[in-house]
Amino acid sequence: MNSSHGTGFDPLDMNNYRIEKLPKMQKSGFERLMQRFGGPLAILVFILIYWIAGIPFLDKIDPSSLTGAALKRCNELGLAGFIRANYAMLAIFAAAIVLWITEALPNYLTSLIVILTIVLTGVTTDKTAYAQLGHPVMWLNILSFVLASMLVKTQVAKRFALWFVLKFGKNAGGVIFSFIIINLVLSAFISATTAKAAILLPIMMVVCAIYGAAGGDHRNNFGRNLMLQNLFQINLGANAFLTGSGATLLAGSLIAGAMGIGSFSYQDWFKAAFPMSVLLICIGWVVGTKLVFPMKKEDRVPQIEGGMERLREELHSMGRMKGEEFRAIAIFVGVLFMWATDKQHGINQTAVAFIGAVIALMPKIGVVKWNDVDIPWHLLLFSAGAYTLGAGLDATGLPGTAVNAAFAALGITQQTPYWALYMILTGSMLLSALIFQSKTMQTLIFIPIAIGVSQSFGYPIMSLAFPVAMLVGHVYVLPFNSKPAALLYTTNQYSWSDTFRFGIIMMAISWLTILLWGQTVLKWIGYTPGLF
Repeated sequence: MNSSHGTGFDPLDMNNYRIEKLPKMQKSGFERLMQRFGGPLAILVFILIYWIAGIPFLDKIDPSSLTGAALKRCNELGLAGFIRANYAMLAIFAAAIVLWITEALPNYLTSLIVILTIVLTGVTTDKTAYAQLGHPVMWLNILSFVLASMLVKTQVAKRFALWFVLKFGKNAGGVIFSFIIINLVLSAFISATTAKAAILLPIMMVVCAIYGAAGGDHRNNFGRNLMLQNLFQINLGANAFLTGSGATLLAGSLIAGAMGIGSFSYQDWFKAAFPMSVLLICIGWVVGTKLVFPMKKEDRVPQIEGGMERLREELHSMGRMKGEEFRAIAIFVGVLFMWATDKQHGINQTAVAFIGAVIALMPKIGVVKWNDVDIPWHLLLFSAGAYTLGAGLDATGLPGTAVNAAFAALGITQQTPYWALYMILTGSMLLSALIFQSKTMQTLIFIPIAIGVSQSFGYPIMSLAFPVAMLVGHVYVLPFNSKPAALLYTTNQYSWSDTFRFGIIMMAISWLTILLWGQTVLKWIGYTPGLF
């Protein structure tokens, strides 16, 4: 095995699998073509929509159908000005999607252009547009990175993952299953799927080496299962918690805003989403290890003598748990407890995260200094642009207007049954994940659409928007669908066809599951009227 990597390479050394040492994936010819022409195409799309095209459903906006922020903006601009604002919003939205999908510009730069263009075209006020950087969800994201940095700095996450693999990973199946628990626990604390992938990657690579999965020409079904199961678990684990990712936080914020409540309850999300995520993760474990990538007898046993002992040595080298680790655990448990009991004490998730971050940063008491905190500001700027786009959509009422026009063209009327709307929206949400590179972007598009459909057809917002929100993490079918997907693909443990085969099967099962959930769990909780 060593010879396949070059002389002197130790496959059990975790330092060999740091992110900066992984090979950079080269873009395909088609991807480079998209990147080259993405900018000109986005400009052309903007010009066509804003200055040239005539769009009947925008020209015929009825002020009496507007509500909330859209009605207020219409009164401020007058009907003619409001119609032009809708044209601008549609042009900006379409151009932004082109730039985000083609990656012609870095995502954060596209977001800055979006914010500027929304202000210059008068879609919404500069105060509203610029204020999105101070959105409560933005603060929750920042504070979550402070809390997540405690796990990295104190090495609590690494210690926990190593201990769990050694404790319960007595065989290949057990090793893979142990990562289910690891991912669910980390998902409760870390609201960044990429961070979870980065924390676990070195451990996964060493385990792969132990079981003879060297990647490339030496792939085996153990390596395929370990990587693809973790990719699935990282994303579905995030879906289990309101604070599991920026996309779930955004979805909850959009739904809460449409419902006119301060914030979405952690408990309300958890009781519906957590059981479904666990069920799908367990189904994925069975589908992967038993059906899609069944492991041969030789794949089930360690290929390197004393391999697990190396993990034990790694854990032993960390020494006994230190005081800062105990304090980090105490802070996290306290934050999680307060999140889980938000209905009882009335303190929202952002304020709870503030409390945790302040304690974590407190001299002598805390466990992390500001310079130790790893906050990816480029991702936060991207999020700010996404939220500003959302504010623009809200100010113009464009999602509702577009949905009404689309449904009219498709022959969907007020007599269309609830179950048909439910199936269309959830199916569209899942299929859209095949072409998007960000679940935040996906959330920004489909949650407002689901809210608009709910309002247009007279259904409670939760009945359609929440089932769609429960699907925001299904970005695992292709390597470009999410950052964790791109990161794990660089390990060379599986091919495009491998990830597509497993991913598309799990996507189909996930759609059937959300249909079942709509008829059972969501109906029992009172979120939906049931499908049939």
